Amino acid sequence: MFFHWLKRYLPRSLYGRAALILILPVVTLQLVVSVVFIQRHFEGVTQQMTSGAAREVQLLMDAQDMGGVSAMRSLAEPLLIGVDPLPQSPPSDATRWYDLTGRIVIAELKAQLPALVSVELPDDRDAFLYLDGGDGTVRVTLDRRRLSASNPHQLFVNMLFFGVLMTLIAFIYLRNQLRPITRLAKAAEAFGKGRNIPYRPTGAVEVRAAGHAFLDMRARIERHIEQRTLMLSGVSHDLRTPLTRLKLGLSMLDDEEREPMERDVAEMQEMLDEFLAFTRGAFEGEAEPTDALALVAQVVADAQRAGKPVTLVKVPGQGTDHKGGMARLRPQAIKRALNNLIGNAVRYGDHAEVSVLMTEKSLRIRVEDDGPGIPPESRGLAVKPFTRLDAARNQNLGSGVGLGLAIATDIAHAHGGVLRLGESARMGGLRAEIVIAR
Repeated sequence: MFFHWLKRYLPRSLYGRAALILILPVVTLQLVVSVVFIQRHFEGVTQQMTSGAAREVQLLMDAQDMGGVSAMRSLAEPLLIGVDPLPQSPPSDATRWYDLTGRIVIAELKAQLPALVSVELPDDRDAFLYLDGGDGTVRVTLDRRRLSASNPHQLFVNMLFFGVLMTLIAFIYLRNQLRPITRLAKAAEAFGKGRNIPYRPTGAVEVRAAGHAFLDMRARIERHIEQRTLMLSGVSHDLRTPLTRLKLGLSMLDDEEREPMERDVAEMQEMLDEFLAFTRGAFEGEAEPTDALALVAQVVADAQRAGKPVTLVKVPGQGTDHKGGMARLRPQAIKRALNNLIGNAVRYGDHAEVSVLMTEKSLRIRVEDDGPGIPPESRGLAVKPFTRLDAARNQNLGSGVGLGLAIATDIAHAHGGVLRLGESARMGGLRAEIVIAR
């Protein structure tokens, strides 16, 4: 499109765009009014005033032809015009560069006075006309106020002053109107990161309507989460009782018959735990300032004590003693997500490495393994619940219902972040990283 190139130069914030919408018409209107006013008022009035003064000067020139310079002076005195013979040659036309009406005065005088040689407009008080008087040059001194409207700059001063004043008032009003939108955006952003901040709809009718719609939506989502958690908690409670009875019954059987059934019961127990983790994992606990590096180090240490081949590695340029690693996190949820990623890594690979990178704007927790990885075309499907990619990740290597990556994805989204899957450049397997904005 024709204006596509202009988009990169336009402000991106609502405040900046609203300010541009406010300022642009005001400036355009002032420019148009200035041009029209100068053309219709200053130019027209200056031409009329200069034409009247030129007729008076022409009358003086006619008196010189009949009675000389003395007759010219006697007639000029009541007209408040100065007349002086000029022994040297007259100077060329001169006016100041910012004199808005000077060029119009010179042009009009030369059009009305055939004997005019040059005009000098040094200031706002005097105007010097040099005329050919036959016997020599005559300098005629006029009051500049007789040639053009005085103080033309006052128009621009007034327009600038009142333009700035009205723009300032409009900015204050605009800020008050945009503040409710900013508060709504902050409340929505915080809720997207799993935090509830106090919010009360204010502002214009449309903003209030959007605010009430947001509050209703937030209440419905919270109610849905609560109902889902309560439902699965009840299901968990109801299922644990028959599972416990099955375990007691199996304990009375012979070892040869008992072991396969106990494995089935244990797998059912693990599946049930995964369902509950998927339900409550993303919203477990409250977000609080957390030392991310210490949290990850604790999870890795716990995994190592459990016999998992995982190590915490340093990111180049950042040691494990990195300061300023505080971020608002749900510690239990992050632990659950990281345990799932480590469990997947060591299940399908021989070794896993965990690294943490903290910048001013983001937190990145990366888990890499040396397993078979996941093909790029299947990575979007891998993070969906109850998905098991047989071709890439052999399901016979461990139990599960395909919720590990889905739980990690939900936890990342609850923190306003994202779970990214890729190929590990160092180890050749899968690279899974949680990226959260600080």
